[in-house]
Amino acid sequence: MRIMFLGDIVGRAAREKVVRELPHIKTEYMIDFAIVNGENSAGGFGITEDICKDLFSSGVDCITTGNHLWDQREILDFISNEDRLLRPVNFPSHTPGSGFNIFETEKGKILVINVMGRLFMDPLDDPFKIIDELLTNNELGKDIDAIVIDVHAEATSEKVALGHYCDGRASLVVGTHTHIPTADHQILQFGTGYQTDAGMCGDYDSVIGMEKTEPVRRFVEKTPGNRFSPAQGDATICGVIIETNDDGLCDKIEPLRLGGVLSST
Repeated sequence: MRIMFLGDIVGRAAREKVVRELPHIKTEYMIDFAIVNGENSAGGFGITEDICKDLFSSGVDCITTGNHLWDQREILDFISNEDRLLRPVNFPSHTPGSGFNIFETEKGKILVINVMGRLFMDPLDDPFKIIDELLTNNELGKDIDAIVIDVHAEATSEKVALGHYCDGRASLVVGTHTHIPTADHQILQFGTGYQTDAGMCGDYDSVIGMEKTEPVRRFVEKTPGNRFSPAQGDATICGVIIETNDDGLCDKIEPLRLGGVLSST
């Protein structure tokens, strides 16, 4: 099975590029299942119902999110009735939506889990404990054919630790949130594909997706100012593709960088 995960979509230009290019990408790379992180897709802050529908129509099978999920309040109602849109699983149990879902596909069952780290982030429930419970109840290669975990976290150490904690029990553990693609894509000792951060889908002539003037000014002057706005230049589509074997573990992992200043093609 070939699974693609795309990192945080930042703003309109990146969103439109993903919607436009995704059908061709899925065909060219023979993708069986496509996951994107969409928490910054609405002007850099949150996601809306219309954006979700556009992404689904383009071929996205599942949308993960993170700490900016609730920036667009309309999503509170939509997520309660859309199981392809996930919120971090370690939010309180009464939070609208779900943090995981099992997708039935022609190639088998795929479990997608969205979890948020706690270092330098909101003090949510223990991500290790919740992930352990889900993996114990959904055994890879027995109950489930592939498992992908989006770790939306600030600290690289926490992402790496979760990767090793899930090694041999998940197909892919991939980080999001920091918007910079890391060069550590690898298959861990017991067969789990891993990358600390998939990078963003956005304009890299920016400060992590935002038009650079205001962020730079704030660092220099240390005063509040104008609202951040997404950079609107040519976006790079960043992510990772894995190929799984009959046991659901990772046989192959490769980064994906298309267009913009980071293009590897």
